[in-house]
Amino acid sequence: MARFLVVLDVDSTLIENEVIELLAEEAGSLAEVAAITSRAMNGELDFEASLRSRVATLRGLPSSVFEVVAARVRVTGGVQAMIAGIHSAGGRVGVVSGGFHEIIDPIAASLGLDYRRANRLEVVDGALTGELLGAVIDAAAKASTLREWAADFGVPLSQTVAVGDGANDLPMMAITGLAVGFDAKAPVRDEANVLMDVRDLSQLLPLLGLRG
Repeated sequence: MARFLVVLDVDSTLIENEVIELLAEEAGSLAEVAAITSRAMNGELDFEASLRSRVATLRGLPSSVFEVVAARVRVTGGVQAMIAGIHSAGGRVGVVSGGFHEIIDPIAASLGLDYRRANRLEVVDGALTGELLGAVIDAAAKASTLREWAADFGVPLSQTVAVGDGANDLPMMAITGLAVGFDAKAPVRDEANVLMDVRDLSQLLPLLGLRG
């Protein structure tokens, strides 16, 4: 049986929320941030520039906002069954996100994910500065991360699966064995091998021959 590496986007894929919008709601910048997010996911804006402009609106939020937002995050239906099915077949599951480690790390730990990579928000003296730390996880970084994890796991790219919904997922989808558009935006609908429009990630298992 083929061992699969499945790599998922996080916002609106692994989880039902857009974390940057939950943070922006706390900062009073939701309308501005949601409009930028929509344009970025549809491929109308450069992802890194759009992310930095959205994060800038969070300046001054206390770091306690991470706990507030984490309590509002909802994992997408079928995630636990999907992970269990892939693990039982000897596969691995990772998430790579333009979102934030501060929210994703506890989710990844609770779900037993094998890999995770995301952006990190700068906090100084207990408050967000409106800046990011380190290199930005953008579309190119998502693709290079998938390659890195496949090499680490020892599987060819043909045994990798990418699941995402937005334009910044397209480069990793282009190199993977199976590209799954999950409740996807227009650019992804044109490029994905398979479209899943019911928000239940356990539907991935029959596609991999693991169930059903």
